[in-house]
Formats: sequence, C-alpha cells, structure tokens
Amino acid sequence: MTKDMTTGNPLKLILLFSLPVLFGNLFQQFYSMVDTIIVGQFLGEDALAAVGATGSIMFLVLGFASGLAQGFGVMVSQAFGAKDESRLKHIVALSFLLTIIISVILTALTVTTSRELLIFMNTPDNILDMADSYIRVIFWGIITSMMYNVVSGILRGVGDSKTPLYFLLFSSALNIVLDLFCIVTLKLNVAGAAYATVISQGISAVLCLIYMYRKFTILRTRKSDYYIDRVTTAQMMGLGIPMALNYSLIAVGSMILQSAVNVFGSSAVAAFTAASKVEQISTQPMPALGTTMSTYCGQNLGAGKYERIFDGMKKAFGIALGTVAIAAFICTVFGRSIVSLFLSEPTEAIYSYATQYLNTISCFFFFLALIYLYRTSLQGLGKGIMPMVSGIFEMICRVGVVWLLLNPYGYWSVRLASPVAWIGAGVPLMISYLVWKNRKKKQLRSQAV
Repeated sequence: MTKDMTTGNPLKLILLFSLPVLFGNLFQQFYSMVDTIIVGQFLGEDALAAVGATGSIMFLVLGFASGLAQGFGVMVSQAFGAKDESRLKHIVALSFLLTIIISVILTALTVTTSRELLIFMNTPDNILDMADSYIRVIFWGIITSMMYNVVSGILRGVGDSKTPLYFLLFSSALNIVLDLFCIVTLKLNVAGAAYATVISQGISAVLCLIYMYRKFTILRTRKSDYYIDRVTTAQMMGLGIPMALNYSLIAVGSMILQSAVNVFGSSAVAAFTAASKVEQISTQPMPALGTTMSTYCGQNLGAGKYERIFDGMKKAFGIALGTVAIAAFICTVFGRSIVSLFLSEPTEAIYSYATQYLNTISCFFFFLALIYLYRTSLQGLGKGIMPMVSGIFEMICRVGVVWLLLNPYGYWSVRLASPVAWIGAGVPLMISYLVWKNRKKKQLRSQAV
C-alpha cells in the first residue's frame, strides 16, 4: 500500500498521488463550507460572522500544529526513500511523542488567551461572545487535529495518499451530521459547530491510527522505538519548527487583515468569510500539488536521485499553471453564486464586498501557485529556512498594505493585501529553488568528472 516515488514516470506519479490529496482537500473544504452554511442558515448573519472572525486565529494555532506535522512527514519520506526501516519506525514513534507534548503546551496557551486575541483583532462587540465560545472548543481539541495531521503525514510520507482521503471523507460526513445534531437538536449555537469538528476529527484520528498499525507493517512501532534522542529530535524539530513558524507568520498577517475587515462591521466580516471559502475551494489543486511534491522531493532526496527531482519539478510547474486557470475561472464566474449559499437572505452589500475581493485576488493566483509549489518542495528537500523567510515576507507585505492603505483607500487594502503578499513570498521561493537546482547540478557535474 506504500508508494515508492523514486522510480517510474514522474508526471504519472505526481498526478496519481495528487488526485486523492485533491479530493480530500476539496471534500474538507466542502464540509467546511457546509459547516459554515449550517451556521449561516440556522443561526444567522452574526453567527456566521462570529465563526469567520476566528478563522485567522485558528490558522495561527492549527497552522503551527499542521506545520510541525508536515515536518515530521518529510522526515518519514526521507527515511522511506533511503530504505532505512529502523530509522523510519523511530521517527514515527517520536512523531507521536512530540505531538502529545506540543499539543498539551498549545492547548494551555490558547485556551487562556482566546478572548484577548479576539479583542486585539477588533472583533465587533455583537459577535465577540459567540466567537470566543467557538474558538475555545476548537482549542481544547488541538490534540485531535494535530494527531490526525501527523498520522496523515506519515502515511503520505510512505506514498499512501488514499488512506488519509478515506478517513477524511468519514470525518467530513460525521462532522456534517454532528453539526446538525449539535446546532439544530441540542441548540448549542456556534459552539455546537466547534464540538462537531473536534469530535469528528478525534474519531477519525483514532481510527486512522488503528488502521495504520494493522495494515502497514513498515510503520508498526515497538516499545523500543519510543525514546527521545537529541539528534533525531533536533532534525525533526529543525524541519517542523520552520514550517510551523511559517504558517504562524502567515496567520499573523491574516489576523491583521481580519482586523481590517472587522472595522467595516459584521456584514463585511460575513462577506469576507464567504468569499474566503470560495477562494479556498477554488485554489485546492495548489496545496494538493504542494503536498505531493513534498513527498516526491523527500523520497528522491533520500534516494539521492536529483535528476528525478529536477524533472518532477519541471512537470509540476506546468500542472501549477493549470491550477491557476481553474481557480481564476471559479472565482470570477461562480463566485457570487457560491457566496449566496452561505446566507438565507444576503444583502447587496455582502455581495459587493465578496465579489470585489474575489475579482481582485483571482488576477494574482499565479503567485499563490508559486508559493504552494516551491514552499513545500523546498521543505521536502530539507530546506526549511527559506520557506520560513518567505512567510516573513508574506506577513510584512500583508500587514504593510493594510497599514498603508486602510485609512486612505478603505476596502481596497483588504482586496490588495493578499495579492501583494503572494508576490512578496512566491517570487523569492522560486528563485531559492532555482539557485539550489543550479548549485546541485554544478556539484553533480564536478563529481562526475
């Protein structure tokens, strides 16, 4: 059930691996969209705005956890590519130990500061209590999100992109059922949506872990594998921390952007929430390709097959261009229709805010595709510093646009913040990969002489 990506046609491998990841991402976005629709339709505009106001804070924390999980997955792919089974099992065991420790720390920090973060972001008073009740439940469930991401990352690291998809489908379906039960039947308001998310992720994580142990003998750890050694821990954290900080840096910029949106009131927050969902759905092929290339590059780096890395990256760039066209088409043609799904009676102001944002960002999706392709590929190659630096560029650009343009140009600052950030992060990432590629080619030529 594992997939060795160090042999075979690179284009075929990339496409076949990407498809389950893409379907999983799309379905995850679909159930997230349904989650948002249920909140908007049954609880109203303020409830939708309350959930939307927590998005950047959730990304700050859960993105940090996801970045760590991806870093652990890169270590798995490198050990698998090198055919080092003993080291592979130790990395898997250490991933679980570190996940538990980090989850406890993150939970303690976030649960106690959630309301202060919302106030710092200028969350409107009429939705503050609802937003806090939602995000607190999510933070209590950090362990479920992180464990699911870690197990999924481990499975993808050994070339299995299908199993995480199956459990994601199960989790998504369960989440929708629990949403309706907690919100409509139990009358738990927006906190009900959070309970549904945490419970469904927790069940999925446990089942995925059980399945992994039963079906993948190469990943079946023993008691002797569970120890913390400085070298491997430092290597895993050396990959995971930059990736985690990268997500957090991006999230800080998103929090500043959300603060700017909050200034325009709950209608603008609701519109931005709906438009962001359209953006996320339309761009899902980009992160799917990025996840694939992280595994592809990691395995081939472990095997020392650099020419395959060069060839695979060239083909992935062509695929990335196709994802740009798809995303722009969905946002510009279907954006307004998708936005209408989130509220029973959306006002013209909501339509205006949402479509202005979508029409602007769709012109810059090429640079977003560069970020997803080269950031994860560099991480798979063990180059975690530049992706983190690009996250700093992205944050500075997004924050700079908001601070410079908010007062004189109003909502234009919201529309331009992400495009400028994508340019500031995407171009340096591409240049960094090309520099690494040229240096590696020179090194290989000198070794061949």
